[in-house]
Amino acid sequence: MSRGKDDTIANRISRVLAERIIHGELAPGLRLRQDHIAEEFGASHVPVREAFRLLEAQGLAISEPRRGVRVAAFDLRQVREVAEMRAALEGLALRHAAPHLTAAILDAAEEATREGDAAADVRAWEAANRRFHRLILAPCDMKRLLAAIDDLHAASARFLFSAWQSGWETRTDQDHRAILAALRQGQTDTAVAVLQQHVNRIGRAPSRAISGAPVELFAIVG
Repeated sequence: MSRGKDDTIANRISRVLAERIIHGELAPGLRLRQDHIAEEFGASHVPVREAFRLLEAQGLAISEPRRGVRVAAFDLRQVREVAEMRAALEGLALRHAAPHLTAAILDAAEEATREGDAAADVRAWEAANRRFHRLILAPCDMKRLLAAIDDLHAASARFLFSAWQSGWETRTDQDHRAILAALRQGQTDTAVAVLQQHVNRIGRAPSRAISGAPVELFAIVG
């Protein structure tokens, strides 16, 4: 099998596994068995190992001596780290994007906000929320920066799905509207400040451990 084909298969495997991890289908600490995954995707072990490396780079998996590759766990410290990184990078992206934002882009971002407000479940809300952020940031035209932000959004989504797996509360996103109002008025500093505050907001959602004991989960809600 050629190296190029291995890379293509590895990317496909990592995308599928990443989605399963993000949506909570693969639990923290679960071992990712190379043989089983290779069989599922009809692939050799080479692209599976490369897929594991890609997942590790995203912070979604961890390789442990004598324990193999497992789904990475996370704690409040990591949630805060991702929020702070997103706030810094998205603020930078928005400053560069603002001069290139058109009325059509802002209208599309407003529609994404309305869809998020009307979302019936956490998956629909997360997709609309991510679309809003991508719309207002993409015009910065800084590919590496946007790729880093995309990875952080994946981590944010994982925290979100974990926190709201037992129920969903609809919300009205006033921060998105404030960001759009500032951008329409050419107030970039205000838009950046609201965006960074918005991303840094960490929410709480009650849940229960396997034992039945109440626990508190944290998620980035912006």
